[in-house]
Amino acid sequence: MADETSIKVSAAARDRLAQLAAEHGTTIRNLVEELAQNTPTRAEYAERAELARAELASALGQAPSAEAEAKARALLERLAGPQHGSQTAA
Repeated sequence: MADETSIKVSAAARDRLAQLAAEHGTTIRNLVEELAQNTPTRAEYAERAELARAELASALGQAPSAEAEAKARALLERLAGPQHGSQTAA
């Protein structure tokens, strides 16, 4: 295909991707494409957070306090584990 490209990774990363792909019954290509399509950017996380604030404000009559947001964010980070902890939005 004309819209394809390649990326270079270390042999260790390639081997790990191959193992992960095999465990998920897919290919490295599909694994990487799924990651790229399904992992929100920081801007997308921020947009989702703003939409959530608006929904909460609508349902509760007021937006959650900064303290409540911080507690919720900390809980979500603990639930997500170390691999997702740095993905939080504003």
